[in-house]
Amino acid sequence: MDFLTLFAVYVVVVLTCIFLVCKYSGQQQTPLNTLFNTIIKVLAPFTPTWLQKITRWSLHKFFHQRNNLFIYVHILLEGAVYAEFTYEVFGFCREMDTTLTSLSVPYILLAFKTFFFYLCIKRDPGTVTKKKLSGQLSIYPYDRRLFHPGVSCPTCQLVKPARSKHCRLCDRCVQRFDHHCVWVNNCIGAQNTRYFLLYLFSVCAMAGDIALLTADMLLHAVIRSGLLASSYIDEFGQKQPAGFMFVVQHLFLTFPRIVFMLGFLVFVFLLLAGYALFHSYLALVNQTANEWYKSRGYVCQHCHPTTAADVLCNPASDHSKRYYYSRGIRRNLGEIFYPLQPARKKDN
Repeated sequence: MDFLTLFAVYVVVVLTCIFLVCKYSGQQQTPLNTLFNTIIKVLAPFTPTWLQKITRWSLHKFFHQRNNLFIYVHILLEGAVYAEFTYEVFGFCREMDTTLTSLSVPYILLAFKTFFFYLCIKRDPGTVTKKKLSGQLSIYPYDRRLFHPGVSCPTCQLVKPARSKHCRLCDRCVQRFDHHCVWVNNCIGAQNTRYFLLYLFSVCAMAGDIALLTADMLLHAVIRSGLLASSYIDEFGQKQPAGFMFVVQHLFLTFPRIVFMLGFLVFVFLLLAGYALFHSYLALVNQTANEWYKSRGYVCQHCHPTTAADVLCNPASDHSKRYYYSRGIRRNLGEIFYPLQPARKKDN
């Protein structure tokens, strides 16, 4: 069972890394950043000054500036999966009479995913600029809950439109800011949220389809080998029927890379499917991830008065609405795929 133990450790480590990246991406202080700073302080007396400068520059670039590291990691992992699928799983599936149509689906999905991935990387998310500011200010009203009129960005020196936020990594304010995605090295905002959603769904479809084809191939291999009806001699010399764990161990020994890839695809699919569903929910209620995160700990001094002089808001008023910008599912989705534009001035 050494393979199962090794794979379990692998799953825990990768899931932990993905969780930490998702949780702390775009934040100034992260556990990894703190750990590195502590190590640098401990080793500082024994490290040359030039090496300390290079290390600090590298850490600053990694944690506080945009970089393409995760794009390269994304492409590397994707290439490894498709290489294994093409050179091993594809051939086994053809021997088991899987149709070419079914086997071509992952490559078609790859083309769609690559297209949306490119758009997420290259498309401007909706940068707030001095030239566009007057129009961007008119797109959304201020809810006076999370967004208030007259607030200026101390970095951009521009009045912040409602639903905008300054991204520290990109060093710009973004209209209808959702979050900064390290995997596409870009902010997700008003102008590219639709591409991000389609990118998420296409990645989920890719992982799910390859996982199904791989699992079907392994299932057919087990059935054809008659492994389920076989038996083995255990360490005590007793004859035992081949159970589920024995079959899994046998598959690890026979198809180690294929089983390894399948396990990776399964938990990546589950992780991304949950993430895609969360962003789909936000799209349906017209809320961004930034607004969802900020509203969790929001306490209105009017709706929840702390003194006798405070006045309660009307629960039915717009101010007290949790989903202030929601205009119904149809219009909410329309806003995602057809971003609102500044109102044009009528000619006299």
